[in-house]
Amino acid sequence: MRRLLELLPGELRRRVEGHPELPALVEVVMDLGRPPLARFPSGDFLLSQSPISFDDLRHATSQVGDFGADNRAGISRTLHRISAIRNRKGAIIGLTCRVGRAVPGSANLLQDLVKDGGSLLLIGPPGVGKTTVIREIARMLADDYRKRVMIVDTSNEIGGDGDIPHPGIGNARRLQVPNQDMQHKVLIEAVENHMPQAIVIDEIGTKLEAMAASTIAQRGIQLVATAHGITIENLIMNPSLDMLVGGVQSVTLGDEEANRRGVQKTVLERKGPSTFTCAAEIVSKIELRVHRSLEDTVDALLAGKMPNVEIRKVGSKGPVQEVYVQKERLDLGPSEGATQLDTDSLSNARRSLDSAFNLDPAEGHIGRSTEAEPDLNLYAYGISESTALQAIKQLELEDIVTLTYNISEADAVIALQSKLKKNTQIQAVVKSQDIPVFFTKTNSLVQIRRALRALVDDHTDGLMDFEDTEEVRSSEETDALEEARLAIEQVVIPKGESVQLLPRPPSIIASQVDLVESFKLKWESIGQEPNACLRILPQFVGVEEGGKSVKQEAATELTDSDNSDDMDYKQNGVSRLPFLPE
Repeated sequence: MRRLLELLPGELRRRVEGHPELPALVEVVMDLGRPPLARFPSGDFLLSQSPISFDDLRHATSQVGDFGADNRAGISRTLHRISAIRNRKGAIIGLTCRVGRAVPGSANLLQDLVKDGGSLLLIGPPGVGKTTVIREIARMLADDYRKRVMIVDTSNEIGGDGDIPHPGIGNARRLQVPNQDMQHKVLIEAVENHMPQAIVIDEIGTKLEAMAASTIAQRGIQLVATAHGITIENLIMNPSLDMLVGGVQSVTLGDEEANRRGVQKTVLERKGPSTFTCAAEIVSKIELRVHRSLEDTVDALLAGKMPNVEIRKVGSKGPVQEVYVQKERLDLGPSEGATQLDTDSLSNARRSLDSAFNLDPAEGHIGRSTEAEPDLNLYAYGISESTALQAIKQLELEDIVTLTYNISEADAVIALQSKLKKNTQIQAVVKSQDIPVFFTKTNSLVQIRRALRALVDDHTDGLMDFEDTEEVRSSEETDALEEARLAIEQVVIPKGESVQLLPRPPSIIASQVDLVESFKLKWESIGQEPNACLRILPQFVGVEEGGKSVKQEAATELTDSDNSDDMDYKQNGVSRLPFLPE
């Protein structure tokens, strides 16, 4: 740390050294003509009001190594990385001085996979700690398991800058890459010249590097590498890196095979063997998603099924951290006594709303169920499973909704409208078993979240009947329910203001009334068709007022309401509530 801080002018260095979070410093940013910043986990810290000058930048660059073609340099025998920003003439006008650390034990979650000798791929977004983990794996292979390890260090991030590598890699040897475009050649050179038992690579990013890695893996050498991405699906859809997971090809099935599988005639399948035996998605510095068999994971994803995934987390009991391994539920058999959700399941999706107002469960506006909610098996067709899982997690419905790939076990179906129309077999199954269907127009996270909310809020509606399209939940009704929910949760209850919703057909207004009354709120109808709409009032109703049928009351008010089209609706509410951005 001291050698990195020596790059800063004296006053700036003293400001950083006096910061209470100095041991957790992430990086220091110096841009010409701007005040310098020090970045900590808690946020940015302004080091000075005086802007950075050319002299400050020259002082810093004079104490580091030469900048390569990738505009990166380092400090000899350290893991710090200095990245330059240049102007159009090539002069340096900005520096990012990033702190590098070797963290012993950072690869303990993957120790069993490393010990087995299989090739391992680490996937994660920038800044999540891939390089730190792979550095520790290289040390583990060389020191703990006594293997001949060669590190192909693209930008000296694993072994540090200078000719003598950082001790954080242990007894592993390092090959520096003179030019990033030559990394694939250095990979082959490492195999042919130095007889390694394991090769460690950081950031495979091009098709040539992926081909070289595939060649190395076929020679019986343990390969450990990193790649940018969030999930395995990102690699499958990346034409430059799909070779790492075996490649993807389009296959045309015969009529009999397509009918047996229940799929379309053209499907995607894995082209060949995967370069890596297993893979780990780095979610954070303390959580991993491990795929023990990468080929099985790819096959499952291409077939639209849930892959076998282990979630591994690090605890913090004492100096030695415990490792918890949790296997995701894969046996999606029919639940005994499983029934559809009742209206009280709204409380699970809106638990945060109750806690914000400290509502007592016995007196709150949402009823609490005294028993555990049953699982709801949801079949996704034409929908990305990773996006569906993300939506379920964001809505906190993990204990309620479970994805299944057997439609006969499904309690509900969420489907891409354009794809379901083309599959008559699924239509027949849905119709014969009276399975509720919730449509999305696109594969976006927002659309899937809306469909899931509709499933939880009003699951009894939406039974699929292909002769009667009025019973199919339309996107307009989903939007209307979403509008009402946002109005209640963001305006009516928090601010105590009334909100007038957009004009809707009577059947959709009746659904909005159901939702409003589930919150124990009063409402009134405004205007006449086709401009009839609902106004939500910031007043709670008692239990004794709920005896009248909601839909009958809605129909009565919509029919008997006087002409109030000329009223100024904006006096007591808003004319339209904006949707949340995607």
